[in-house]
Amino acid sequence: MHLSFGVLMGVCVATAAMLYWAPLSTLVGRRELVEAVHYSSGLLLPVPLLTGLVASQAYRADVRRLNRFLPGDWEWLRSSARRRGHYPSGKFNAGQKLNSAFVLGAVMVLLVTGLMLHYFTLFPDDISTGATFVHDLFAAALVLVTGGHIWMAWNDAEARRGLRTGFVSRSWAEREHALWAAGTPEEPDAPDSSDAPEPEPNPDRE
Repeated sequence: MHLSFGVLMGVCVATAAMLYWAPLSTLVGRRELVEAVHYSSGLLLPVPLLTGLVASQAYRADVRRLNRFLPGDWEWLRSSARRRGHYPSGKFNAGQKLNSAFVLGAVMVLLVTGLMLHYFTLFPDDISTGATFVHDLFAAALVLVTGGHIWMAWNDAEARRGLRTGFVSRSWAEREHALWAAGTPEEPDAPDSSDAPEPEPNPDRE
C-alpha cells in the first residue's frame, strides 16, 4: 500500500512539473495526455488507503497508532536529541505521525481542489482562482514534505529494508521505537485481554 501510494504520488508530482515548469513542458509536449494522467493519478490516490482499511487488520492497527500521540511524543518533538532514545516512541515516532496527518489532509485538499479545477465551468471565476491558489500551495508544501520524507528514508537503510521485507532487526527497533519493541501497554495494538469479562463461575465445580 505504501508503494502504491508512493508511485501514484510520484506520477502526480512528475506530471505537475510537466504542466507547470516551462522548460519541461516544452520538452514533453502532449499537454492533454499529461493532464489526463495527472488527473487520473490524483483520483486514484485514496484507493490504496481505503483498500488497506477494508482489507488489512494490521493496517487498521497502524492507523490507530498513527492517530494517537503517546505521552513522550511532545517531548520527542521538542528535544534536539530525539533520535538518541531519551524519549522512546512507539511503532511510529511523533514526526512520522505528523507527516502522515499532513499528507492525508493535503491529499484531501488536493483532491477536492483538483476536481474543482477539472470542472471549472461549474464555479465562478473567483472560486476557480482560489482553488488554483490553494491547489498550488498545498502541492508545493507536499513536495517539500515528501522530499524530507525520502531524505530521512535514504539515511536509514534499516527502515528501507523494513519497507521492502516487512522485517527489521530487534536492535534497530529497540533503538528507534523502544515502546513498540517492548510491547508496552502505552503502544496501542489490540484490545487489552485484561479488559475481557471474567468467565461466569460454574456451579457444578467446587
